[in-house]
Amino acid sequence: MASAELQGKYQKLAQEYSKLRAQNQVLKKGVVDEQANSAALKEQLKMKDQSLRKLQQEMDSLTFRNLQLAKRVELLQDELALSEPRGKKNKKSGECSSQLSQEQKSVFDEDLQKKIEENERLHIQFFEADEHHKHVEAELRSRLSTLETEASQHHAVLDGLTRKYMETIERLQNDKAKLEVKSQTLEREARECRLRTEECQLQLKNLHEDLSGRLEESLSIINEKVPFNDTKYDKYNALNVPPHNRRHQLKMRDVAGQALAFVQDLVTALLNFHTYTEQRVQIFPVDSAIDTISPLNQKFSQHLHENASYVRPLEEGMLHLFGGITEDTVTVLETTVKLKTFSDHLTSYICFLRKILPYQLKSLEEECESSLCTAALRARNMELSQDLRRLTAVFEKLQTYVALLALPSTEPDGLLQTNYSSVLTSVGAALRGFHDVMKDISKHYSQKATIEHELPTATQKLVTTNDCILSSVVALTNGAGKIASFFSNHVDYFMASLSYGPRAAGGFVSPPSAECMLRYKRKAAAYMQALRKPLVESVPYEEALANRRVLLSATESREGLTQQVQQSLEKISKLEQEKEHWMLEAQLARIKLEKENQRLAERLKGTGSGQSAGPAQENAVVPATPVQEEGAAKALSEPLPGTSPIGILTRTSDSEAPDVESREDLIKSHYMARIVELTSQLQLADSKSVHFYAECRALSKRLALAEKSKETLTEEVKAASQNVSRLQDELATTKRSYEDQLSMMSDHLCSMNETLSKQREEIDTLKMSSKGNSKKNKNR
Repeated sequence: MASAELQGKYQKLAQEYSKLRAQNQVLKKGVVDEQANSAALKEQLKMKDQSLRKLQQEMDSLTFRNLQLAKRVELLQDELALSEPRGKKNKKSGECSSQLSQEQKSVFDEDLQKKIEENERLHIQFFEADEHHKHVEAELRSRLSTLETEASQHHAVLDGLTRKYMETIERLQNDKAKLEVKSQTLEREARECRLRTEECQLQLKNLHEDLSGRLEESLSIINEKVPFNDTKYDKYNALNVPPHNRRHQLKMRDVAGQALAFVQDLVTALLNFHTYTEQRVQIFPVDSAIDTISPLNQKFSQHLHENASYVRPLEEGMLHLFGGITEDTVTVLETTVKLKTFSDHLTSYICFLRKILPYQLKSLEEECESSLCTAALRARNMELSQDLRRLTAVFEKLQTYVALLALPSTEPDGLLQTNYSSVLTSVGAALRGFHDVMKDISKHYSQKATIEHELPTATQKLVTTNDCILSSVVALTNGAGKIASFFSNHVDYFMASLSYGPRAAGGFVSPPSAECMLRYKRKAAAYMQALRKPLVESVPYEEALANRRVLLSATESREGLTQQVQQSLEKISKLEQEKEHWMLEAQLARIKLEKENQRLAERLKGTGSGQSAGPAQENAVVPATPVQEEGAAKALSEPLPGTSPIGILTRTSDSEAPDVESREDLIKSHYMARIVELTSQLQLADSKSVHFYAECRALSKRLALAEKSKETLTEEVKAASQNVSRLQDELATTKRSYEDQLSMMSDHLCSMNETLSKQREEIDTLKMSSKGNSKKNKNR
């Protein structure tokens, strides 16, 4: 219960940690966006400052111009004021002065009107120029941003092309160096081949001469001495036992062992791939621990859960095929009957791949339709769907060729022997295609995994599952490459080994003929082994006759001997009982003798020492052992209670003593009952002790197991407590860091808002001041 609670707490802490990690990603993204917004606002602020400086310069020029006009108006007003008193004093010259002042006023008015119109025109031009400047600035900014993006894209494309060109140049240089080395080695090999061809031509001439002579000799021998040629007809020749080639069989078993190891690695990689794919389906794009997954993915995971029942038989079929190749058999396609079972298992696995292929494609389409799927991830998913189709097609092609290779062992007319080599080359091509498809799947899935790990919602469970799938795909790729290279290296040996069979024939006619040949081969081997056995040394004839007479004259058979043994055992048991009886009688006789001695000693106490010598001599006649004397003394000194017959006998006086026979019977029956009782008690004690010993042993084992489990549980509790404390510390640190980051972000946002509010206030004040100045200028 404690481990379950700790595991539940650990899962809760892991879920909180994953949630906080996802929130951390979102907060990081928000911080980056706010930094970008602040940078954009800073740029806008700089532009606003520049526009404000220009407006201030224009306002300063306008204020300076207005001051000049105001001074000029004041001068004109002063002149007008001076001219008015002069007109009053000189009434005589009033008419002329009035005329002059009116002319001056009209001139001033015209001049002022012109200045006002010029000022209005300047304001209009200034406003139009400002609007045009803003429009041109906005267009230039948008064009600058587009040009910058295009420039960055062009730079990225240019960097990629340069990198690609440099890689191609390096690869071409390496290829050039390799080709030069290869050309040198080929030239060297060509020279060696020329020398070898010359030597082989000389050997061929010699061999041709030698073989022509041998052929003539063998033909003459065959025509003269062979009455029947069983190699003329294929049906009869297929039954001939071929010469045993132990080296060929050992090589074939070695090759089959290597193939078995490669198939076992491939089966392990396939099991891991399907199992981790099932885990991924339950995690992405919807985690089954948090929310319910789609019915399609549920069905897909159910089918993937059954992968072991389709993948494991491949290894078992290869094991049976390897077990059928021994040193005593003849291994060709007609005799490898176990290849059909491997082909059947491969067919069932192909059916499994066909069953899960639509679910795989629909699952990838569902991932593409989710909101988390980007364009690059969608492209990788489409590539993976194409690769999965190719993988199923490659397996189907491989199964077709393996089924063709299994036909000669079941149907003799299913595949001609002339097509064996083409089928084997097709198998090699299919294995190379399988390796190429697995390389593409590994490449595309690694790209997909890197894109998914960069997503903000990527959990640690998804990352580890993708890593496991990628490792299984890499193992599949390596296994496919090893199998393809292994088959391409041994395809010539496979083609050459197909001719291993009866002499002067193209092979076995049918599987039954191959089975008959193997049976004949085993019989021939048993016959040769029997010939090699040494002869057993035989008994001479006269001695055998004498032994036969002794055996016939003997009347005891086996049953008689068994009866004699039983009789002897019964006699032995009876003798043991008599022995015990006589031992008891001897003890009674000793007791009786001691009593008689005591009685004689008491009677002869008053007599002389010479008369007491008789009993002493009688004592010396029958000596008693110390143990028996001690037992007798105990029996006399400590008599048994009233129920015991010995106690009754010891308590009776000499005058009331029972007869000798009745006393012996009582003593015998008492001791027999006592022996039976003691043996039953001993057996009961032995059985109890054995039972208690077994119970103690079982309890000690249970105690040892309980102590071991206690130690393991304490270690697990310690590890779990350490993990809980570590997770709590990490959670506290992450919370503190998140709180610090949030506080810093809030402070930063507050400071940014304050600066923006201040800037807006300054802009508003500047606008108000510029509007007031423009109004004043208009009024003036």
